[in-house]
Amino acid sequence: MKSFYTIRGLYEELVTELSLKWDGKGGNARVYFDPGMQGGKQPAGPLNLIRPSRIQVIGPPERDHLLSEKADNYHDRLKKLFNASPAALIFTDDLEPMPECHDWAMKNDTALIYTQQPDNQVINCLLERFSRPVGEKLLVHGVYMEVLGMGVLLSGNPAIGKSELALDLISRGHRLIADDATELYKTGNNTVNGRCPGVLQDFLEVRGLGLINIRAMFGNGAIKPNKRLHLIIDLLRFNDKKLHGMDRLEGCHSHRTLLGVKVPQTSLPVAAGRNLGILVETAVRQHMLMLDGYNATNDFIDRQQIYIDQE
Repeated sequence: MKSFYTIRGLYEELVTELSLKWDGKGGNARVYFDPGMQGGKQPAGPLNLIRPSRIQVIGPPERDHLLSEKADNYHDRLKKLFNASPAALIFTDDLEPMPECHDWAMKNDTALIYTQQPDNQVINCLLERFSRPVGEKLLVHGVYMEVLGMGVLLSGNPAIGKSELALDLISRGHRLIADDATELYKTGNNTVNGRCPGVLQDFLEVRGLGLINIRAMFGNGAIKPNKRLHLIIDLLRFNDKKLHGMDRLEGCHSHRTLLGVKVPQTSLPVAAGRNLGILVETAVRQHMLMLDGYNATNDFIDRQQIYIDQE
């Protein structure tokens, strides 16, 4: 189990959901939660100078309080705020701090993060995030992608073509989360999320081309920092005999248990002439239909039975 959690990790986890902005200056490696050294402090909450949180959320009411009355009072409140050593201040509602606040933040290595979202939405999101159970991590071999809004882990033996498949999917508008090494972590009783270890983020290794920086090549929209795991697609190298021996109606569907959670898995044969990019997209669409209660095989069998009964 991880013993501490940094501002950088939290930012990368919530940047899309909360439309966060941060220049990365100050507090980059600051710890906002350490189970062994909390000292009674909550991880996050609205501005509170009496019982300060590690992350303080400043919305319009809190800023009005800081700026109320005389300038000396503002200075004293800032001093009291930063003496509590917050890991980060999150300014909501498109608010900007006063220059003096910037100076204090730089001196105390405190991150200043901004969002246009309202303060109550940010606080609710943070409280929901910190209410999730913290579980063990698992590092798995595979490429992790967001495909059609679903978290998809591409697994398979080395050199089977996972990175090339990921590159094809990225060119189709899907997003890379992690290449080669995916860090899975439990965020609920039946929920597993995946992300990329920091040192590998944005990079994809393609044999013959070497390392590719996906963010630099395709833009920020081609990268996703983390995503809930919905489906595993296992790439298998089949010969003609195995390929012809597959169940042509049901396909190859099973489950794999990761961190105590059963995750649906679809096995896709890798063979000459098969367009894996289209097959992965189709497998994800099929999984989405099955989540909605539709099974094409059952539909086909029912249709055949109706036809037989009519004859």
